[in-house]
Amino acid sequence: MRKALVMALLVGVSASGQDAFDGQWSLDLPNHEAGWLSVEKDRVELLWAVGSARPVEKFTRKGDALTFEKAIKLPLAPKEEAATRYLITLKAQGDALTATMHPVEAKEPVSPIEFSGKKQPPMPARPDLTKIAFGEPVSLFNGRDLTGWKTSRADKKNGWSVREGLLNNDTPKTDFSAYGEYANLRTEAEFEDFQLHIEYRLPAGTGGNSGIYLRGLYEVQVTHKDSKMQGINGPGAVFGRVEPTHNAGHAAGEWDALDITLVDRHVTVVLNGEKVIDNAPVPGCTGGALKSDVTQPGPIYIQGDHTSVQYRHITLRPRIR
Repeated sequence: MRKALVMALLVGVSASGQDAFDGQWSLDLPNHEAGWLSVEKDRVELLWAVGSARPVEKFTRKGDALTFEKAIKLPLAPKEEAATRYLITLKAQGDALTATMHPVEAKEPVSPIEFSGKKQPPMPARPDLTKIAFGEPVSLFNGRDLTGWKTSRADKKNGWSVREGLLNNDTPKTDFSAYGEYANLRTEAEFEDFQLHIEYRLPAGTGGNSGIYLRGLYEVQVTHKDSKMQGINGPGAVFGRVEPTHNAGHAAGEWDALDITLVDRHVTVVLNGEKVIDNAPVPGCTGGALKSDVTQPGPIYIQGDHTSVQYRHITLRPRIR
């Protein structure tokens, strides 16, 4: 028995037969970005900072180590600049993950870039929402100023202001690229489970793209009916994670209303009075998340580094336990 246990530890497998890496991991990436790693037997899926989770095509698992290569481009790097290819090595010890990155084509020795991760609990059972109680609505936006809100990064330009009772983000950006020079906006308060009501309007003619992150983790997509972004990245989607049943968005220039319920890592989205996501599990954080640890409370976090957008009537009903 003792010999079998020692052998299991040497190959990174527990006595129960489960590999040390099997499961879901939140990642605290370089440059203060968030990511997600999913490992199931011979499948590895990675979300690196922005975009959507993608399978890792080639990887090596040996003992407590997982190794693969990835091309990574720094935030706000010029479009013409090529991504740098890194050899990434992750090691699991219990619920903790340590990782290093080395440039594959480095011409001289360089210090490795380090980051870390944390194993996340299994997905809870689908909640019975008829048995969940919520408190009275709390207004998160007073229509006069930015009391209760702050930008997420002081080193970015601030396009947020309040005019005529509306929360405005004004940026010159019109493309949908992942990074921008303008700041995102977050509540100072943090929340666990809740129901959120929020309304948005994108510029007429040009349209646009923003997003509302629940607890700073899960982005509900903000775009218009005729946007080039559709399906799993379209209006009312949990970006890259959960596809809405249909497109219930309005045209650019019109107001859209979102009613969102987050309970036990399951999300319900009602867009303009039509349920488009029904109590669906969200496997992990979405691209652009402020954080990735699903066990922690977090803010309402609104994208400002994409295009111009307006918001109004932001209220939240916290879950009563």
